[in-house]
Amino acid sequence: MKLVPVVGDDPREILRGLRGALHGAGPALGLGLVSGLPGEVRAGTAVVVTTSGSTGIPKSVVLSRDALTSSALSTADRIGDGAWLLALPASYVAGLQVLVRSLVQDREPAILAGAFTPQAFSAAALMMVSTERGERVPSYTSLVPAQLSKLLDAAEHDPSVLAALRSFETILVGGQALPAATLERAQAAGARIVRTYGSTETSGGCVYDGVALGNVRLRIERGEVQVSGPTLADGYLGNDELTDAVFLRDRDGSRWYRTGDAGLIEDGVLRVRGRIDNVIVSGGINVSLDRVERIVRGIPGLALAVVVGIPDERWGEASVVVASRGEALRRSEAVQLEEARAAVQAEIGAHARPARLVLVDELATLPSGKPDREAIRRAVMALH
Repeated sequence: MKLVPVVGDDPREILRGLRGALHGAGPALGLGLVSGLPGEVRAGTAVVVTTSGSTGIPKSVVLSRDALTSSALSTADRIGDGAWLLALPASYVAGLQVLVRSLVQDREPAILAGAFTPQAFSAAALMMVSTERGERVPSYTSLVPAQLSKLLDAAEHDPSVLAALRSFETILVGGQALPAATLERAQAAGARIVRTYGSTETSGGCVYDGVALGNVRLRIERGEVQVSGPTLADGYLGNDELTDAVFLRDRDGSRWYRTGDAGLIEDGVLRVRGRIDNVIVSGGINVSLDRVERIVRGIPGLALAVVVGIPDERWGEASVVVASRGEALRRSEAVQLEEARAAVQAEIGAHARPARLVLVDELATLPSGKPDREAIRRAVMALH
């Protein structure tokens, strides 16, 4: 099958190509960092999503028509059918799935044009209100936590943004962990939030509020979250070694995706504890930066903070909290750092306390909206 690269992130161009790719009539689409991709892929491929992710290492994920469609149908089965608003880049899996769900439901998606702003979001959302046979058509959208936080800030003084948030039957929020404080704000504002967990390799979110979608199975192997089901990618294009290492096959033929995330399942609910490899060794003791970050985000003004590790002459490695000045409120940096250190010490221990708090004008992000942790770490290193 022919693979056609899509240069840029024009959602309407991607939608046109995706329509043919899903229905089997058109070529497969190459999205993201498309340079160097081969001109042919295996039959049944719909999209190859290439991304450098937060680590800077490119990988090209092969997604079949069946995997994308299965994910879309499972989402509809869990939260319902309706109209979708695209507010994320279409070249990343969360935005791509908004388009897939729309095509599977035979509906034209609403598309947020230009840069994401609360005003543009509210205008697009409120224009979606429609009825069929006298009944309102439910509307849905997908966001990352930073977008939701921006909307909640605007909703405090802009009634149209508040109305837009309340207009959606469900707002899926994923890409990274949603801080508890942000979730509470959203719920208090009347927004109906579902937290999603997944990746490009699982065709996007496959676990909603900790519960796997109907055709997805979960297990924990040596502390690692692993996923199985028809939404899994075929593997990595041109990299059989990585495919074999990440996608395991049981004796019964079942394929399992190794997420690299630490987690546990309690009463059927998945609880993700962070990346297995996002660990520093400080004073000879392993410290999970994801765990430190989760605690730090409970401090007022640090709900979207990022914690990175840097070399330290005394301890070998140390953690640094990086936050946006706009979010950090009008409180002393020293006070916030001490609150963060005290909270981390109480839950983990003194060895895990962050060494510094760095405030920046704006946190570096990837096009997907996730924090660009490597860029943030490099910036801190430059300051250090």
